[in-house]
Amino acid sequence: MLTLYYSPGACAMASHSALEEAGADFVLEKIDLKSGQQRTPEYLAINPAGATPALNTDKGVITQNAAILSYVAESFPDASLAPVGDPFEMARFNAFNGFLGSSLHPALGKVLFSHPPLQGEARDQALDQALAKLDLAEQRLVEGPWVFGARWTLADDYLMVFERWARQARLLDPARYPKLNAHLDAVQQRPAVARMLKAEGLEPIAA
Repeated sequence: MLTLYYSPGACAMASHSALEEAGADFVLEKIDLKSGQQRTPEYLAINPAGATPALNTDKGVITQNAAILSYVAESFPDASLAPVGDPFEMARFNAFNGFLGSSLHPALGKVLFSHPPLQGEARDQALDQALAKLDLAEQRLVEGPWVFGARWTLADDYLMVFERWARQARLLDPARYPKLNAHLDAVQQRPAVARMLKAEGLEPIAA
């Protein structure tokens, strides 16, 4: 059986949603990031990077959302979670997820989760960079209504994580980001995402 190590509301929501979308048989192991559980020897033995998500499979542990999403999509091809079997479209899927993990996530995270919180000019600069990444997604990367146009994929559930963070922080201005706001509303209505939110003790974030 698969085991997903996660923290409620963190980026592991993407991997959690993926397993729900796949109809996978899995169990959840909550990691309390605020108390530092991710830095304990027990968890570092699972993921030496000390981060979530981590997915324990029968072959070993997979880390990083982008890798887990690809693994779930290829492990459950009948669920149509990604364009499995089309090398070009899978490359686009992986590229978008790579953008989320390596570009949008750290940019938003710097604004929202820096310790101590950023102040003054440092925060202004970080905010400008984060909004520029959201602009790129809004204007160039998200085709609409889903990331890749008419076809939903697990990339949509991954993008939802950062849209939720941005909306919660009042950064997802509906006038500036109409496409991302509509996308978040649509993804939060998916039954699998609703199950994920309920399991993590979360609610949809309204506009």
